[in-house]
Amino acid sequence: MKSFTIIILILVLFINARAEKEYTEEIMNSLAEKYVKLSLRCGLLDSDFVDAYHGPEEWKPEENEKPSIVNLIKEADEILEKLNEVEYKEFNKMWKLRYDYLVKQTIAVKTRMEIVSGKKISFDEQTKLLFDVEVPIKSAEHFDKVKIELEKTLPGTGNLGERFNEFRKQFIIPEEKLMNVFNAAISECRKRTKEYIELPENENFSVELVSNKAWGAYNWYKGNYYSLIQVNTDSPHYIDGAIDLAAHEGYPGHHVYNLLFEKNLLNELKWVEFSIYNLFSPQSLIAEGSGNYGVHVAFTKEEKIMFEKEVLFPLAGLDISMADKFYKVMDLISELSFSRNEAAKKFIDGEFTEEEVIQWIINYQLSTRTRAEQSLSFIKKYQSYVINYNLGEDIIKNYVEKKIAGSDDVKLKWKVFEDLLS
Repeated sequence: MKSFTIIILILVLFINARAEKEYTEEIMNSLAEKYVKLSLRCGLLDSDFVDAYHGPEEWKPEENEKPSIVNLIKEADEILEKLNEVEYKEFNKMWKLRYDYLVKQTIAVKTRMEIVSGKKISFDEQTKLLFDVEVPIKSAEHFDKVKIELEKTLPGTGNLGERFNEFRKQFIIPEEKLMNVFNAAISECRKRTKEYIELPENENFSVELVSNKAWGAYNWYKGNYYSLIQVNTDSPHYIDGAIDLAAHEGYPGHHVYNLLFEKNLLNELKWVEFSIYNLFSPQSLIAEGSGNYGVHVAFTKEEKIMFEKEVLFPLAGLDISMADKFYKVMDLISELSFSRNEAAKKFIDGEFTEEEVIQWIINYQLSTRTRAEQSLSFIKKYQSYVINYNLGEDIIKNYVEKKIAGSDDVKLKWKVFEDLLS
Protein backbone atom coordinates (compact mmCIF):
# COMPACT_ATOMS: atom_id res chain seq x y z
CA MET A 1 0.00 0.00 0.00
CA LYS A 2 2.84 2.35 0.86
CA SER A 3 4.54 1.61 -2.49
CA PHE A 4 1.29 2.34 -4.32
CA THR A 5 1.02 5.73 -2.56
CA ILE A 6 4.59 6.61 -3.56
CA ILE A 7 3.86 5.69 -7.20
CA ILE A 8 0.72 7.88 -7.18
CA LEU A 9 2.73 10.74 -5.67
CA ILE A 10 5.42 10.39 -8.33
CA LEU A 11 2.78 10.38 -11.07
CA VAL A 12 1.13 13.49 -9.64
CA LEU A 13 4.48 15.26 -9.45
CA PHE A 14 5.28 14.22 -13.03
CA ILE A 15 1.90 15.41 -14.32
CA ASN A 16 2.21 18.71 -12.46
CA ALA A 17 5.76 19.26 -13.78
CA ARG A 18 4.63 18.49 -17.30
CA ALA A 19 1.62 20.81 -16.98
CA GLU A 20 3.87 23.55 -15.60
CA LYS A 21 6.31 23.09 -18.48
CA GLU A 22 3.49 23.26 -21.04
CA TYR A 23 2.12 26.38 -19.33
CA THR A 24 5.56 28.03 -19.42
CA GLU A 25 5.95 27.17 -23.09
CA GLU A 26 2.49 28.64 -23.73
CA ILE A 27 3.61 31.88 -22.08
CA MET A 28 6.73 31.94 -24.27
CA ASN A 29 4.64 31.43 -27.41
CA SER A 30 2.31 34.23 -26.33
CA LEU A 31 5.22 36.63 -25.65
CA ALA A 32 6.79 35.71 -28.99
CA GLU A 33 3.55 36.69 -30.72
CA LYS A 34 3.45 39.99 -28.82
CA TYR A 35 7.08 40.63 -29.86
CA VAL A 36 6.23 40.13 -33.55
CA LYS A 37 3.16 42.37 -33.43
CA LEU A 38 5.11 45.03 -31.51
CA SER A 39 7.92 44.89 -34.09
CA LEU A 40 5.47 45.31 -36.97
CA ARG A 41 4.00 48.40 -35.32
CA CYS A 42 7.50 49.81 -34.73
CA GLY A 43 8.01 49.43 -38.47
CA LEU A 44 5.29 52.01 -39.03
CA LEU A 45 7.46 54.65 -37.31
CA ASP A 46 10.81 53.45 -38.68
CA SER A 47 10.74 52.27 -42.29
CA ASP A 48 14.15 50.56 -41.93
CA PHE A 49 13.18 48.59 -38.83
CA VAL A 50 11.48 45.48 -40.27
CA ASP A 51 13.79 43.95 -42.83
CA ALA A 52 11.57 40.95 -43.62
CA TYR A 53 8.23 39.55 -42.49
CA HIS A 54 6.52 36.36 -43.62
CA GLY A 55 4.08 35.65 -40.83
CA PRO A 56 0.27 35.84 -40.70
CA GLU A 57 -1.10 38.63 -42.88
CA GLU A 58 -3.70 39.52 -40.27
CA TRP A 59 -0.97 40.45 -37.78
CA LYS A 60 0.10 43.38 -39.94
CA PRO A 61 -1.14 46.76 -38.66
CA GLU A 62 -2.96 49.18 -40.93
CA GLU A 63 -0.53 51.32 -42.95
CA ASN A 64 -2.20 54.54 -41.78
CA GLU A 65 -1.93 53.56 -38.10
CA LYS A 66 0.50 55.80 -36.23
CA PRO A 67 1.29 54.25 -32.85
CA SER A 68 2.66 56.28 -29.96
CA ILE A 69 6.39 55.73 -29.60
CA VAL A 70 6.01 56.03 -25.82
CA ASN A 71 3.50 53.18 -25.86
CA LEU A 72 5.76 51.03 -28.04
CA ILE A 73 8.63 51.44 -25.59
CA LYS A 74 6.24 50.65 -22.74
CA GLU A 75 5.07 47.47 -24.54
CA ALA A 76 8.68 46.36 -24.96
CA ASP A 77 9.23 46.87 -21.23
CA GLU A 78 6.11 44.82 -20.46
CA ILE A 79 7.34 41.92 -22.61
CA LEU A 80 10.72 42.05 -20.87
CA GLU A 81 9.02 42.06 -17.46
CA LYS A 82 6.98 38.99 -18.42
CA LEU A 83 10.07 37.24 -19.78
CA ASN A 84 11.84 37.94 -16.51
CA GLU A 85 9.09 35.99 -14.73
CA VAL A 86 9.47 32.92 -16.96
CA GLU A 87 11.01 29.88 -15.25
CA TYR A 88 13.40 29.15 -18.10
CA LYS A 89 16.01 27.18 -16.14
CA GLU A 90 14.16 23.91 -16.77
CA PHE A 91 14.22 24.47 -20.54
CA ASN A 92 16.35 22.29 -22.80
CA LYS A 93 19.22 23.87 -24.74
CA MET A 94 17.13 25.01 -27.73
CA TRP A 95 14.44 26.56 -25.53
CA LYS A 96 17.08 28.37 -23.50
CA LEU A 97 18.54 29.74 -26.72
CA ARG A 98 15.05 30.80 -27.74
CA TYR A 99 14.53 32.55 -24.41
CA ASP A 100 17.84 34.42 -24.62
CA TYR A 101 17.11 35.37 -28.23
CA LEU A 102 13.70 36.82 -27.39
CA VAL A 103 15.10 38.83 -24.47
CA LYS A 104 17.96 40.34 -26.50
CA GLN A 105 15.75 41.03 -29.52
CA THR A 106 13.16 42.81 -27.36
CA ILE A 107 15.87 44.93 -25.70
CA ALA A 108 16.93 45.92 -29.23
CA VAL A 109 13.33 46.85 -30.16
CA LYS A 110 13.12 49.16 -27.14
CA THR A 111 16.55 50.71 -27.83
CA ARG A 112 15.83 51.40 -31.49
CA MET A 113 12.53 53.08 -30.61
CA GLU A 114 14.37 55.24 -28.06
CA ILE A 115 16.83 56.29 -30.79
CA VAL A 116 13.95 57.05 -33.18
CA SER A 117 12.30 59.12 -30.43
CA GLY A 118 15.42 61.33 -30.35
CA LYS A 119 17.18 59.92 -27.32
CA LYS A 120 20.96 60.25 -27.61
CA ILE A 121 22.62 56.87 -27.06
CA SER A 122 26.39 56.55 -27.34
CA PHE A 123 28.05 54.26 -29.88
CA ASP A 124 29.15 51.77 -27.20
CA GLU A 125 25.68 51.68 -25.64
CA GLN A 126 24.09 51.20 -29.06
CA THR A 127 26.30 48.26 -29.98
CA LYS A 128 25.62 46.59 -26.63
CA LEU A 129 21.86 47.16 -26.54
CA LEU A 130 21.12 46.72 -30.25
CA PHE A 131 23.62 44.03 -31.23
CA ASP A 132 24.74 42.55 -27.88
CA VAL A 133 28.47 43.14 -28.45
CA GLU A 134 31.30 45.29 -27.20
CA VAL A 135 33.38 46.70 -30.04
CA PRO A 136 37.18 46.60 -29.76
CA ILE A 137 38.92 49.94 -30.19
CA LYS A 138 41.55 50.25 -32.91
CA SER A 139 43.63 53.40 -32.86
CA ALA A 140 44.74 55.59 -35.74
CA GLU A 141 48.26 54.23 -35.14
CA HIS A 142 47.05 50.73 -36.11
CA PHE A 143 45.69 52.00 -39.42
CA ASP A 144 48.81 54.11 -40.03
CA LYS A 145 50.97 50.95 -39.84
CA VAL A 146 48.81 49.30 -42.51
CA LYS A 147 49.16 52.37 -44.68
CA ILE A 148 52.96 52.17 -44.39
CA GLU A 149 52.78 48.64 -45.85
CA LEU A 150 50.52 49.91 -48.61
CA GLU A 151 53.02 52.66 -49.42
CA LYS A 152 55.60 49.93 -50.04
CA THR A 153 53.21 47.91 -52.20
CA LEU A 154 52.00 50.90 -54.21
CA PRO A 155 55.12 53.06 -54.66
CA GLY A 156 54.91 56.34 -56.48
CA THR A 157 54.29 60.02 -55.94
CA GLY A 158 51.21 61.77 -54.70
CA ASN A 159 48.51 60.85 -52.18
CA LEU A 160 48.27 57.12 -51.30
CA GLY A 161 44.49 57.15 -51.61
CA GLU A 162 44.67 58.66 -55.09
CA ARG A 163 47.28 56.09 -56.14
CA PHE A 164 45.19 53.26 -54.76
CA ASN A 165 41.99 54.40 -56.48
CA GLU A 166 43.82 54.96 -59.76
CA PHE A 167 45.37 51.48 -59.54
CA ARG A 168 42.01 49.93 -58.64
CA LYS A 169 40.19 51.47 -61.63
CA GLN A 170 41.53 48.77 -63.94
CA PHE A 171 39.55 46.17 -61.94
CA ILE A 172 36.12 47.83 -62.17
CA ILE A 173 33.45 45.61 -63.71
CA PRO A 174 31.86 47.56 -66.60
CA GLU A 175 28.22 48.25 -65.72
CA GLU A 176 26.94 46.58 -68.90
CA LYS A 177 28.73 43.37 -67.86
CA LEU A 178 27.88 43.53 -64.16
CA MET A 179 24.79 41.30 -64.38
CA ASN A 180 26.62 38.55 -66.29
CA VAL A 181 29.54 38.60 -63.85
CA PHE A 182 27.27 38.57 -60.80
CA ASN A 183 25.10 35.77 -62.21
CA ALA A 184 28.21 33.63 -62.82
CA ALA A 185 29.44 34.33 -59.29
CA ILE A 186 26.15 33.53 -57.58
CA SER A 187 25.67 30.41 -59.69
CA GLU A 188 29.04 29.07 -58.49
CA CYS A 189 28.28 30.00 -54.87
CA ARG A 190 24.91 28.27 -55.12
CA LYS A 191 26.43 25.12 -56.62
CA ARG A 192 29.04 24.88 -53.87
CA THR A 193 26.48 25.51 -51.12
CA LYS A 194 24.10 22.83 -52.39
CA GLU A 195 26.90 20.27 -52.20
CA TYR A 196 26.88 20.56 -48.41
CA ILE A 197 23.56 22.09 -47.32
CA GLU A 198 20.21 20.54 -48.27
CA LEU A 199 18.06 23.40 -49.51
CA PRO A 200 14.29 23.32 -50.13
CA GLU A 201 13.44 22.36 -53.73
CA ASN A 202 11.50 25.58 -54.31
CA GLU A 203 14.20 27.96 -52.99
CA ASN A 204 15.00 30.69 -55.48
CA PHE A 205 16.07 34.29 -55.97
CA SER A 206 16.07 37.08 -58.53
CA VAL A 207 18.54 39.92 -59.09
CA GLU A 208 17.90 43.59 -59.89
CA LEU A 209 20.24 46.49 -60.60
CA VAL A 210 19.17 49.66 -58.74
CA SER A 211 20.54 53.11 -57.95
CA ASN A 212 20.29 55.95 -55.43
CA LYS A 213 20.77 53.74 -52.35
CA ALA A 214 22.92 54.08 -49.21
CA TRP A 215 24.14 50.46 -49.52
CA GLY A 216 26.06 48.51 -52.16
CA ALA A 217 23.70 45.52 -52.31
CA TYR A 218 20.70 44.22 -50.37
CA ASN A 219 18.83 40.96 -49.88
CA TRP A 220 15.08 41.39 -49.47
CA TYR A 221 13.90 38.03 -48.16
CA LYS A 222 10.25 37.55 -49.15
CA GLY A 223 9.49 34.28 -47.40
CA ASN A 224 8.68 30.85 -48.84
CA TYR A 225 12.43 30.46 -49.51
CA TYR A 226 12.59 33.31 -52.04
CA SER A 227 14.87 36.39 -52.07
CA LEU A 228 15.09 39.54 -54.16
CA ILE A 229 18.73 40.64 -54.38
CA GLN A 230 19.35 44.23 -55.43
CA VAL A 231 22.75 45.50 -56.55
CA ASN A 232 23.37 49.26 -56.37
CA THR A 233 25.15 50.76 -59.38
CA ASP A 234 25.79 54.21 -57.83
CA SER A 235 29.39 53.25 -57.09
CA PRO A 236 31.69 50.96 -59.08
CA HIS A 237 31.87 47.23 -58.35
CA TYR A 238 35.29 45.58 -58.46
CA ILE A 239 36.11 42.13 -59.76
CA ASP A 240 37.20 40.77 -56.37
CA GLY A 241 33.87 41.80 -54.87
CA ALA A 242 31.59 39.83 -57.19
CA ILE A 243 31.95 36.51 -55.35
CA ASP A 244 31.95 38.31 -51.98
CA LEU A 245 28.66 39.96 -52.87
CA ALA A 246 27.14 36.75 -54.27
CA ALA A 247 28.14 34.78 -51.17
CA HIS A 248 27.04 37.54 -48.78
CA GLU A 249 23.62 38.28 -50.26
CA GLY A 250 22.95 34.80 -51.60
CA TYR A 251 24.78 31.54 -50.94
CA PRO A 252 25.68 30.66 -48.21
CA GLY A 253 24.88 34.13 -46.84
CA HIS A 254 21.60 36.01 -46.30
CA HIS A 255 19.39 33.92 -48.59
CA VAL A 256 20.45 30.64 -46.97
CA TYR A 257 20.42 32.13 -43.46
CA ASN A 258 16.85 33.38 -43.85
CA LEU A 259 15.47 30.25 -45.48
CA LEU A 260 17.02 27.99 -42.81
CA PHE A 261 15.45 30.15 -40.12
CA GLU A 262 12.09 29.91 -41.88
CA LYS A 263 12.39 26.17 -42.51
CA ASN A 264 13.81 24.98 -39.17
CA LEU A 265 12.57 27.47 -36.61
CA LEU A 266 9.33 28.85 -38.03
CA ASN A 267 7.87 26.03 -40.12
CA GLU A 268 9.11 23.06 -38.10
CA LEU A 269 9.23 24.37 -34.51
CA LYS A 270 6.42 26.93 -35.04
CA TRP A 271 8.36 29.66 -33.22
CA VAL A 272 6.59 32.73 -34.57
CA GLU A 273 9.33 35.22 -33.62
CA PHE A 274 11.27 33.86 -36.60
CA SER A 275 8.61 35.12 -39.00
CA ILE A 276 10.18 38.58 -38.66
CA TYR A 277 13.67 39.95 -39.08
CA ASN A 278 14.31 43.22 -37.24
CA LEU A 279 17.30 44.95 -38.80
CA PHE A 280 18.53 46.67 -35.64
CA SER A 281 18.99 43.59 -33.50
CA PRO A 282 21.53 40.90 -32.55
CA GLN A 283 20.16 38.85 -35.44
CA SER A 284 21.95 41.25 -37.80
CA LEU A 285 25.32 40.60 -36.18
CA ILE A 286 24.96 36.93 -37.14
CA ALA A 287 23.38 37.69 -40.52
CA GLU A 288 26.06 40.16 -41.66
CA GLY A 289 28.90 38.25 -40.01
CA SER A 290 27.90 34.95 -41.60
CA GLY A 291 27.28 36.74 -44.89
CA ASN A 292 30.86 38.04 -44.91
CA TYR A 293 32.39 34.81 -43.62
CA GLY A 294 30.34 32.60 -45.96
CA VAL A 295 32.70 33.18 -48.87
CA HIS A 296 35.51 31.60 -46.81
CA VAL A 297 33.33 28.54 -46.27
CA ALA A 298 32.47 28.21 -49.96
CA PHE A 299 35.99 28.90 -51.28
CA THR A 300 39.53 28.65 -50.10
CA LYS A 301 41.48 31.81 -50.89
CA GLU A 302 43.21 30.01 -53.76
CA GLU A 303 39.92 28.68 -55.18
CA LYS A 304 38.33 32.12 -55.13
CA ILE A 305 41.26 33.75 -56.94
CA MET A 306 41.38 30.94 -59.51
CA PHE A 307 37.65 31.23 -60.26
CA GLU A 308 37.94 35.00 -60.62
CA LYS A 309 40.93 34.73 -62.96
CA GLU A 310 39.52 31.90 -65.08
CA VAL A 311 35.84 32.89 -65.22
CA LEU A 312 35.04 36.38 -63.96
CA PHE A 313 37.98 38.37 -65.41
CA PRO A 314 37.14 37.16 -68.96
CA LEU A 315 33.40 37.80 -68.46
CA ALA A 316 34.18 41.35 -67.34
CA GLY A 317 36.70 41.84 -70.14
CA LEU A 318 39.50 42.67 -67.67
CA ASP A 319 43.24 42.15 -68.01
CA ILE A 320 44.68 39.72 -65.42
CA SER A 321 48.33 40.79 -65.79
CA MET A 322 48.21 42.91 -62.61
CA ALA A 323 45.84 40.59 -60.73
CA ASP A 324 48.38 39.20 -58.25
CA LYS A 325 49.45 42.68 -57.17
CA PHE A 326 45.79 43.64 -56.90
CA TYR A 327 45.07 40.77 -54.50
CA LYS A 328 48.07 41.69 -52.35
CA VAL A 329 46.87 45.29 -52.13
CA MET A 330 43.31 44.23 -51.27
CA ASP A 331 44.54 41.95 -48.47
CA LEU A 332 46.12 45.01 -46.86
CA ILE A 333 43.03 47.12 -47.49
CA SER A 334 40.93 44.59 -45.58
CA GLU A 335 42.99 45.39 -42.48
CA LEU A 336 41.63 48.94 -42.60
CA SER A 337 37.98 47.80 -42.33
CA PHE A 338 37.64 48.63 -38.62
CA SER A 339 38.45 52.27 -39.38
CA ARG A 340 34.83 52.58 -40.49
CA ASN A 341 33.69 51.55 -37.02
CA GLU A 342 35.85 54.29 -35.55
CA ALA A 343 34.35 56.81 -37.96
CA ALA A 344 30.84 55.80 -36.85
CA LYS A 345 31.81 55.96 -33.17
CA LYS A 346 33.32 59.42 -33.45
CA PHE A 347 30.31 60.73 -35.39
CA ILE A 348 27.63 59.21 -33.11
CA ASP A 349 29.46 60.38 -29.98
CA GLY A 350 29.76 63.91 -31.36
CA GLU A 351 33.56 63.90 -31.60
CA PHE A 352 33.57 64.47 -35.38
CA THR A 353 31.66 66.78 -37.68
CA GLU A 354 30.36 65.38 -40.97
CA GLU A 355 33.38 66.82 -42.80
CA GLU A 356 35.78 65.27 -40.28
CA VAL A 357 34.11 61.88 -40.80
CA ILE A 358 34.51 62.23 -44.56
CA GLN A 359 38.20 63.14 -44.19
CA TRP A 360 38.78 60.21 -41.79
CA ILE A 361 37.21 57.77 -44.28
CA ILE A 362 39.22 59.25 -47.17
CA ASN A 363 42.38 58.92 -45.08
CA TYR A 364 41.89 55.48 -43.52
CA GLN A 365 39.57 53.73 -45.97
CA LEU A 366 41.43 55.26 -48.92
CA SER A 367 38.05 56.19 -50.37
CA THR A 368 37.26 58.74 -53.01
CA ARG A 369 35.26 61.66 -51.69
CA THR A 370 32.14 60.27 -53.37
CA ARG A 371 32.55 56.92 -51.63
CA ALA A 372 33.32 58.64 -48.31
CA GLU A 373 30.14 60.69 -48.59
CA GLN A 374 28.20 57.49 -49.30
CA SER A 375 29.75 55.90 -46.20
CA LEU A 376 28.74 58.92 -44.12
CA SER A 377 25.22 58.61 -45.54
CA PHE A 378 25.15 54.97 -44.39
CA ILE A 379 26.35 55.88 -40.88
CA LYS A 380 23.76 58.66 -40.57
CA LYS A 381 20.99 56.32 -41.66
CA TYR A 382 22.03 53.08 -39.92
CA GLN A 383 24.15 54.42 -37.02
CA SER A 384 26.27 51.75 -35.29
CA TYR A 385 25.07 49.03 -37.71
CA VAL A 386 28.44 49.18 -39.49
CA ILE A 387 30.05 46.99 -36.81
CA ASN A 388 28.03 43.95 -37.91
CA TYR A 389 30.13 43.43 -41.03
CA ASN A 390 33.69 43.28 -39.72
CA LEU A 391 33.16 42.44 -36.05
CA GLY A 392 30.37 40.05 -37.00
CA GLU A 393 32.67 38.29 -39.44
CA ASP A 394 35.40 38.00 -36.79
CA ILE A 395 32.95 36.50 -34.29
CA ILE A 396 31.64 33.95 -36.82
CA LYS A 397 35.17 33.09 -37.95
CA ASN A 398 36.37 32.53 -34.38
CA TYR A 399 33.30 30.43 -33.55
CA VAL A 400 33.66 28.16 -36.59
CA GLU A 401 37.42 27.77 -36.28
CA LYS A 402 37.13 26.93 -32.59
CA LYS A 403 34.52 24.27 -33.38
CA ILE A 404 36.59 22.61 -36.10
CA ALA A 405 39.78 22.91 -34.01
CA GLY A 406 42.23 23.23 -36.89
CA SER A 407 40.66 20.45 -38.96
CA ASP A 408 40.82 20.81 -42.75
CA ASP A 409 37.68 18.67 -43.16
CA VAL A 410 35.51 20.71 -45.56
CA LYS A 411 32.34 18.81 -44.64
CA LEU A 412 32.86 19.55 -40.94
CA LYS A 413 33.34 23.25 -41.66
CA TRP A 414 30.12 23.37 -43.65
CA LYS A 415 28.26 21.42 -40.94
CA VAL A 416 29.33 23.83 -38.18
CA PHE A 417 28.40 26.79 -40.39
CA GLU A 418 24.99 25.31 -41.23
CA ASP A 419 24.26 24.58 -37.55
CA LEU A 420 25.14 28.18 -36.73
CA LEU A 421 22.74 29.49 -39.39
CA SER A 422 20.02 27.13 -38.22
